[in-house]
Amino acid sequence: MTPTETVETVLGLDYGERRIGVAVGNVFTGTSAPLETLPAHHGKPRWEVLDRLVDDWRPQLLVVGQPQTDDGTEHPLARRIQAFSDRLRARYGLPVRWVDEQFTSAEAEAHLRAARLSGRRGRIRKEEIDALAAAVLLEQWLTQGDPA
Repeated sequence: MTPTETVETVLGLDYGERRIGVAVGNVFTGTSAPLETLPAHHGKPRWEVLDRLVDDWRPQLLVVGQPQTDDGTEHPLARRIQAFSDRLRARYGLPVRWVDEQFTSAEAEAHLRAARLSGRRGRIRKEEIDALAAAVLLEQWLTQGDPA
């Protein structure tokens, strides 16, 4: 990405071994919204679905959640997330940034539980949590600005 290119649309990804949450965000408004949760097999998504999302939204940047540990040791998923990020960069030719997403799933679940208490019907599905977690981590990145 050159200094003259403007980033407007960003996709956020909440990596997991079985599911990968995806959200879209807008740099100008500082907002994000969950899109969907991709099934994954050992951390590998259905690439054709992710290809479609990238094609539909045409992001200029991808943001991937990278959880930090409280004691400073490497998170068990850190290397897998790094490999996933490398595959994203190679596949789409887009820059990839990371944001600490240590508590995004808990925050997303709390938000969905609150919505349920205020009248939302049905049980909360893990897929909803993952997509909303991607939106939460993306909003964190949008709020913090791009450190890279």
